[in-house]
Amino acid sequence: MNLLKISRKYHRWLMLFVGVQFVIWSVSGAYMVIFDIDYIHGDSLVENHQTKINQDNIAYPLAKLIQAYPDAERLEMGVFLGKTVYRFKQGEQDFLIDAHTGQLLSPLNQTMAVKAAQHYYTGDGEVAEVELITQDPPFELSRRVLPAWRVNFDDFGSPSIYVSAETGKLVTKRHEFWRTFDLMFSLHVMDYEDEDPSNWLLFWVLLFALSASILGLILTYFRVFKSGVDEGDSVESDDDNDSHKSANKGSDKSKTSLNQEVS
Repeated sequence: MNLLKISRKYHRWLMLFVGVQFVIWSVSGAYMVIFDIDYIHGDSLVENHQTKINQDNIAYPLAKLIQAYPDAERLEMGVFLGKTVYRFKQGEQDFLIDAHTGQLLSPLNQTMAVKAAQHYYTGDGEVAEVELITQDPPFELSRRVLPAWRVNFDDFGSPSIYVSAETGKLVTKRHEFWRTFDLMFSLHVMDYEDEDPSNWLLFWVLLFALSASILGLILTYFRVFKSGVDEGDSVESDDDNDSHKSANKGSDKSKTSLNQEVS
């Protein structure tokens, strides 16, 4: 079995195996290139509020906070819906405390979560749906930030704003084009859970695809460069055959005429 036959055989079977993935790579790659990455990341969906802390609003002293929460860690101050607040962690739970009254604001109720989402959101859409997620988060939300409120808005792309139920911070944001981008990326890297490009499935498919491409180049070489030589050889052989046929016909004629003279 020569190289041409081997290349044709294995190229056909390899392309049957990886051909569908070639189409998926083309479609998913085109989607990720066409859309602007800043729009996909939803940077225009939210506003980064840079509110300064007003010291006059701090009426609840830090000493009382430490006394009430002696194991507080990672203590920080910030602004939440116009209020100066303390944020800290104690054990496995995060806390949000009003720095003026000392009132515990966490976990956020639905009303406060909607106000926070509207505060972060830059669009004009109305609130369509509100949900508190405490377990089994969707693929777009990390389990580490639970519990979190998801506030969906009735706007272009069906945007969703995720707010931490414990800290009141913006956790993440999503819209349908971003969700589709995540799907396309997972199909592109062939990791359908963690979206990690370093996986064995992708490695083996790439290896098979590379082998199919090399075999395709071999077939192209035989088709483009070898076809002219083969045709030239066939023409020469045809000329030789014609000359042999002519010679045979001439000899036959000579034999016929000789026989006639003898008779």
